[in-house]
Amino acid sequence: MSEHAVHTDNNSSILKITVNLAVTCLVSGAILAGAYFLTRPIAAKQEVLMEQKSKQALVSDAASFEEVEGQKEMSVAKAQDGSIVAYVVSVESRGYGGAIKMLVAVTPEGKVYNFKILSANETPGLGTKASESPFKDQFPGKTSEQLVVTKDPSNTTNVQAMTGATITSKAVTKGVKAAVDEVNAYLGEGNSK
Repeated sequence: MSEHAVHTDNNSSILKITVNLAVTCLVSGAILAGAYFLTRPIAAKQEVLMEQKSKQALVSDAASFEEVEGQKEMSVAKAQDGSIVAYVVSVESRGYGGAIKMLVAVTPEGKVYNFKILSANETPGLGTKASESPFKDQFPGKTSEQLVVTKDPSNTTNVQAMTGATITSKAVTKGVKAAVDEVNAYLGEGNSK
């Protein structure tokens, strides 16, 4: 066999492999795109349903939740009689393990009503306690000015940091404060519908 024939066979073999890989990638991409196209609407509906359930768990006194016009991440929780129970704001803060996504309910008076952590990647046994008592119980009724983390046990005005999870304590408090500030800014603009 001549050197030219071996070289041609190698080129032909490389070309076949390249064509096979390209076809495989195209077919795989088409299958993934089709699967995404078919499942995305279902996933979006499920996402909305989960958010509604989270809001209802957060503000159990609410009969309905309405989007707030001009406020992408805010909705208003209304009682059966139409009165406003709370404003619900979706916020994200950076904790020890990454993003902490939360829903925060704020009273029409601009105080914390409640909060719910939707997702977090905090240290198990330490940072994950941010959504439990006694840490979570410190927030209801607090104003923006009171949402400061402290390590002083005699300070009952502010938020006591969780032992061993100060970064998580600060991140959650910062997210709750951001939501309170957002609602107060919204209400300060004369929006108390």
